[in-house]
Formats: sequence, structure tokens, C-alpha cells
Amino acid sequence: MHVTWRQLRLFRALAHTGSVTGAAEAEHVTQPTVSMQLRQLSEAAGVPLYEALPRGVRLTDAGQRLAHACEDILHRWATFEMEMADLQGLKRGRLDVAVVSTAKSFIPRLLGPFSQRYPDIDVHLEVANRDSIVRRLEQSLDDLVIMTTPPEHVALEAEPLLDNPLVLLAAAQHPLVGRKRLALKAVAGERFILREPGSGTRISCERQFQQWGFSPRVQMSLGSNEAIKQAVAGGYGLAVLSRHALDRDPAHEGLAVLDVKGFPIASRWYLVRRRERQPTPVAAAFLDFLRESLAGQNARPRAQLKPAPR
Repeated sequence: MHVTWRQLRLFRALAHTGSVTGAAEAEHVTQPTVSMQLRQLSEAAGVPLYEALPRGVRLTDAGQRLAHACEDILHRWATFEMEMADLQGLKRGRLDVAVVSTAKSFIPRLLGPFSQRYPDIDVHLEVANRDSIVRRLEQSLDDLVIMTTPPEHVALEAEPLLDNPLVLLAAAQHPLVGRKRLALKAVAGERFILREPGSGTRISCERQFQQWGFSPRVQMSLGSNEAIKQAVAGGYGLAVLSRHALDRDPAHEGLAVLDVKGFPIASRWYLVRRRERQPTPVAAAFLDFLRESLAGQNARPRAQLKPAPR
């Protein structure tokens, strides 16, 4: 079976984007070029690799197998190139990082200094919800992932990175604002707005609520921290969000943090990678940079569920 590097890259792009158009845009070539190269690849394989749909394509079983092979081959070759650059005293190559949406409050600010230190490293940052991040982990698409609740069904290495306290928010004009050490029952009748089911924040909340025996009146689920903050500021209800998702002064956003026993809920971001995918020299450089930048903020033990507030 004779194939070229170009065909492997184009097929990987097809698998990632789900369309010939997307693959062409990702690899900066024309659609006819992609179609011709993929047709030659299918002929070399001897079996159909994908099926055309009204919108995009669907990989066949053979195509799925080839997509995994492409990831493995191209990752191994990229690692080799980085190792050669490392032996020459250089740091160059590509770094693929995926983060859950709550982590976008601090990770992009670290990428600037990292790129200044290593200007020849091409950094690709993917920001998505937890479900999308888990799928990326399953497909081993990224060098490193940052998330709060790593999945248990994938063999992973997870390193504590940074505390992510979850606070209880209300509109700045809410009657409970300013009151001290409120009991949990004080908010039992309030409407709650939470992140969508399956998100890291929602999972952390539900685990803690279950431990407390507390059943909030969840009236709305939203997939965006900004949308939740707008709903809370508008007086729709209370919400549990990462403290990092707020301005230094929440009042600037029309919000206030309630002082309720049991809050903030302990949570933490983790630096995650597939166990079988050893860090490339570029990924190792980024790991060292993160540890250096966040030194001293990661000394506490892994967050545990709190006892029920009294």
C-alpha cells in the first residue's frame, strides 16, 4: 500500500473536520486537490474510507482505523522532528492544547509569555465544553488537556494544576447580599442556574450537593459562563460558577458572591494527557513553563468533598 505524507495529513484533516471543504481549509489547499488525493488514498487502501453525506462525510470502519493510524504516524514523526530540534539546542514544533471553557480565563494569558520564550513553537489552543474535550482525549488529538473532572474510562495521567473555587452568585441587588454566614437552607427556595449537564462545574456541584443532601431548584441550564452571569445579573436566580470567571470586583458585572456556609465548593483544574502518549520535547517545555508560572499555587492536597454545612 503506497501512500504519501500529504495524503495522510489530508485524511487526518478530513476526519477532524468532517468535510472535504474543512480539510482543504485546514491544510490550505484547494478542494479539487483534496478530492484527488483522497481518491488515490482510497484506491491504495482497496476499500471505501468514507461516505459522502448531504453535508460532509462519514468515515467507514476502514476510515476510522486509518484515522487512528494517521494520528499515530504523524504524531510520532512530529515528535521525532522535535527531538532532532531539541538535540540541536532548539525548541520548535507544534503544541496542541485543549482546555475546558472555564480555563480560558487564565490559560491564554500564559500562552503569550510562553510564545515569547519559544517563538518558534506553533501553539494551537482548542477551547470547548467538557464533552468535546473528553472526545478529543478519546481520539488522542492533543498533547495536553486542562479540565476539572478527568474522565475515568480513559487511561490518563492527571496532575493538579490550579485551584478552581466555585462560588455562589446572586444579582447585586439580591436581599441576601451582604448577610454573613448564611445557612444552606436560606437559599433552598431560590431558583438556580447551572452549567449544562456533563460540564465539569456541574459535576462538581452535583457531587457536593449530593454529599450535603441538598436539592436545588434548578430552573435553567446554560452552556456559557457569560450567559449565566447575564441571567443572574438580570435577577433570574442564583448560580454556581468558577471564581476565575468573574471580574476582580463582581459588582462591575452586576453580581455579588453570597456568603453561604459550605461555599466556595472546592474544585481544581488538572493537567491531563493520555497515558500512552509521552510528552514531546515541546509539550515538556510547556509543562515546565506551567509549573514554573503557577509555582506555589498548587501546594494544597487534592480537593475533597466538604461535610454538610450546619
